[in-house]
Amino acid sequence: MTALLTILAILAAVILFPAILFQAGQGGGLATQFGGGSSTDAFVGGRQAATILHKASWWAGGTFLAICFVLQLASGRSSAPQSLTQDELRRQNQQQAPTPVREAPLPLQGSTPAPLPGQTAAPAPAPGSTKQPPR
Repeated sequence: MTALLTILAILAAVILFPAILFQAGQGGGLATQFGGGSSTDAFVGGRQAATILHKASWWAGGTFLAICFVLQLASGRSSAPQSLTQDELRRQNQQQAPTPVREAPLPLQGSTPAPLPGQTAAPAPAPGSTKQPPR
């Protein structure tokens, strides 16, 4: 959707440039704005017939502004701005955080641990004896 709107905005801009540049000026320039013209027509410009270039510039300009407004709304919702400091702190925390090591659970009191692979099971001590089994 964003790509389509961007292409339409570029197309409207391509139409807008020549539509504005090929229009005839209203004459006078800055000289009529600062005392060179005596009537109100000189101040706001004379009445002209609406040419195809005049209509094209209004339509292309309005379309361009509307599409840019919609693109701005769409881009504002996609991601929230983040500061470089937040990104750097997040990167440091990921580098410093140790990876969790999966360990065997500790045996309960009074039970014997399970033998590790490659070892034989040691006999369980008799209840109440303090003698450790040989290792």
